[in-house]
Amino acid sequence: MKLPRTAHTERPWRIHDLARDFETEDVWSFRTPGAGPDDFPAMLAAMRTGGGFANQSLPVRLLFAIRWKLGALLGWDKDKAGLGTRVTPLRDRTPPDLRATVDGASDGSPFTPVYELPDEAARELANRTVHTIMHLGWVPSGDGDHELRMAVLVKPNGRFGRLYMALIAPFRYLIVYPALTRQWERAWRDR
Repeated sequence: MKLPRTAHTERPWRIHDLARDFETEDVWSFRTPGAGPDDFPAMLAAMRTGGGFANQSLPVRLLFAIRWKLGALLGWDKDKAGLGTRVTPLRDRTPPDLRATVDGASDGSPFTPVYELPDEAARELANRTVHTIMHLGWVPSGDGDHELRMAVLVKPNGRFGRLYMALIAPFRYLIVYPALTRQWERAWRDR
């Protein structure tokens, strides 16, 4: 379910200190019935097992395949456009206590881990269009359980990056996020 940006910005997340120069683009919640305050690691494990890119729906896999093909043809995803070249990795400005929570190696996802705590985690990605952070947080829900929240933080690369974000918005809202919601909620139920 889509949430207002304040559902992310008003929480005391550690990411706020690291990503002041990023805009909050999207905030979504994912139902996790029966989840308690200490279940965030279990949710992350369920997402890794049942929620990875290989397990996405056909329309989402097709959209990503098209995006990666366009990126290859137009040079959007070249190494010189990514982390450590065009942009400084967020991990480089992360305090040692947070940096020590992950090894920084990718797990097959296009996102690179920044940190992982008992109630929040951050991963980043950069290319010629945007530098983005996927922030995951664990919050109490209105029914006494806890739920997963995902915030997408972005720093578009100039006018081109802003145009790109505007062009992909309908695909994110109509296809990607609804499919991701079904996938991650199913991963929680099936864990």
